[in-house]
Amino acid sequence: MQIPFEKHVLGNGLSVVTHEDHRCPIVAVNLWYHVGSKNEQPGRTGFAHLFEHLMFEGSEHYDHGFFQPLQQAGAVLNGSTNTDRTNYWEVVPTSSLELALWMESDRMGFLLPALTEEKFRNQRDVVLNERRQNYENRPYGMASMAIVAALFPPDHPYHWLTIGSPEDLRAASLDDVRAFFARYYHPANASLVLAGDIDTAEALRLADGYFGSIPAGPAAGPISCTAGLVSEIRVVLEDAVELPRLYLTWLSPSIFAPGDADLDLAADVLAEGKSSRLYEEMVYRKRFATDVAALQQSRELSGFFQLVSTAAPGHTLTELDEMITAGLARVAADGPSASELERSLAQAEAQFIYRVQTVGGFGGKSDQLNQYNIFVGDPGFFDRDLARYRSATPATVAEAVSSFLVRAPRVAVSVVPRGRLDLALAGSTKVVCS
Repeated sequence: MQIPFEKHVLGNGLSVVTHEDHRCPIVAVNLWYHVGSKNEQPGRTGFAHLFEHLMFEGSEHYDHGFFQPLQQAGAVLNGSTNTDRTNYWEVVPTSSLELALWMESDRMGFLLPALTEEKFRNQRDVVLNERRQNYENRPYGMASMAIVAALFPPDHPYHWLTIGSPEDLRAASLDDVRAFFARYYHPANASLVLAGDIDTAEALRLADGYFGSIPAGPAAGPISCTAGLVSEIRVVLEDAVELPRLYLTWLSPSIFAPGDADLDLAADVLAEGKSSRLYEEMVYRKRFATDVAALQQSRELSGFFQLVSTAAPGHTLTELDEMITAGLARVAADGPSASELERSLAQAEAQFIYRVQTVGGFGGKSDQLNQYNIFVGDPGFFDRDLARYRSATPATVAEAVSSFLVRAPRVAVSVVPRGRLDLALAGSTKVVCS
């Protein structure tokens, strides 16, 4: 399985990847900047996500909202930010390719002349409101902050969430965010994919015409940091919730590193679907929990594996912990059965296929080519990525669970109803997140 492509690098360092697919008269314009919240500093968090908002507010030669002209041309578009990257994409009718390239190149090369104090303050308020909606006022919403704060040391760039701290955002000045943009949002720190109804030679000519004159910025450079747990950390967080919930988290391999795919498959065996081991036992058969989920969070600097379960009325987080611990021990000792691994591999292969069914959007072929180009420097990594899963065996999955989960320390976060600290795992320390 492969996505045919060509890769070129412009004189200013911008990677341009092309993929021809003429089945529909549309083109995906997909631009990734290799910057996320991992590039922020303690006391200066939330900048990468803030720029996701600011870059939709207009640039020097089109100082208006970014959505309207493209949507009038029939395009769909969006963007997102995580710890490791920021992406912007448009899917446009073939005839509107130049419009999309012009607008993307204008905000890459000419955003700062149009960035005013008023825009900065407005979007900062939007971000603060987004934080209230998605974290502060959402049940269990602050748990993720407690988890990363305990899992990573204060100087590690995964110690905070991408949304950032409200204190940092309020303290930021326009000069601060201008400096952040100048350092990271330039051709040498970006990758452009043009996929769909294009002629490769013409697409490269257009990309060079619109982006080639933008000066290359400073090299971002690698980030040096380490994370490690020497013993288990237990914390408890009070929230406006009805039922207590347990979050168990371990440090795990980074994206594409050995063990990453095995833990992805282990998560599926443990808690994906009603026939998975923990769901079948904890939710369906014994009814100790209302839900259980497992996830290998594959990130650039370090991954983390997480198991989350909510106690059913009349049951405790201690009971859930014991059942999860026993379930992990069984996988570590015997591995998944052949049929379990076959089912999980089928799920993984299906996800690969789902991601390349379209040329654009979140997870389309253009997004996939950019992910591989940014993180491993090779848009053609698709086969090797899939091979990581196909080479997994019951023994390799068992070894990964044993090494990274059973024999490793963890962070245990109990989220309990306000005033019910007694429902937390024994020995938990109360924390307050804001």
